[in-house]
Amino acid sequence: MTDAHLGAGRDSRERERELCALLDAMKQDAAMVVLLGDMFDFWFSYRHVVPRGYIRLLGKLAELADAGVELHYFVGNHDMWMFDYLEREMCITMHEEPAVLEFGGRRFLMGHGDGLGHLDRRYDLLRLMFRNKMNQWLFSCLPEWMTFGIALRWIDSSKQKHRREDLCYKGEEGEGIVRYCKERMAQEDIDFCVFGHRHTPLQVTLSTRCHGHEVQYVNVGDWFTHRSYACFDGSRLELIDATSYADSGSADLSKSEN
Repeated sequence: MTDAHLGAGRDSRERERELCALLDAMKQDAAMVVLLGDMFDFWFSYRHVVPRGYIRLLGKLAELADAGVELHYFVGNHDMWMFDYLEREMCITMHEEPAVLEFGGRRFLMGHGDGLGHLDRRYDLLRLMFRNKMNQWLFSCLPEWMTFGIALRWIDSSKQKHRREDLCYKGEEGEGIVRYCKERMAQEDIDFCVFGHRHTPLQVTLSTRCHGHEVQYVNVGDWFTHRSYACFDGSRLELIDATSYADSGSADLSKSEN
């Protein structure tokens, strides 16, 4: 699951409750849960201070960790400054870049998805600036009220740009994430490519085969608008509309990867 952007919008607390209800349903049977970033609209981890709110989600993740569920978190462009907080507090494996995870004998290339494919050189430069350790240290020296004010104004302007973008599938050459996946497929064996960031649920069979077999690209969508996530049942990866699941109660979460 991905892109809940908790803290944004008037329904943030309701989104958090719904997300926690889903995670609670997974707690007994899920072997692995993967969060693909931007679960928070903004996060910056200070040494002794964490952002206000999100207590329900953080508590639910701690429950899953204590229950023995393997947890992974791929940082996004809104929460890239999480550093080691979740790792130290809940033993969540943190990923700053896309990585291959193995589950059920299959190999999943996973990540948030921002800045991939080099289609936006301006954003590539900004991403380097934001991830620079010296810049992060300088930012942390500012008082919290100032850093959050700067960040939230920047995020608001970024959202306005995002709303103007075409969210429909743009074809393999027009999708930076897909271009990146095809580059990785040329180097190593991959069964599924699973990403977020686009806020649009997508499930596409790529034209390029990987070591003789077809590869599916799945964009999980988001938890902000679509309430969508992906579930792997040991053989099949499926996009699920959580609103339909809530209505029918029929989704099989047994031994799932999300």
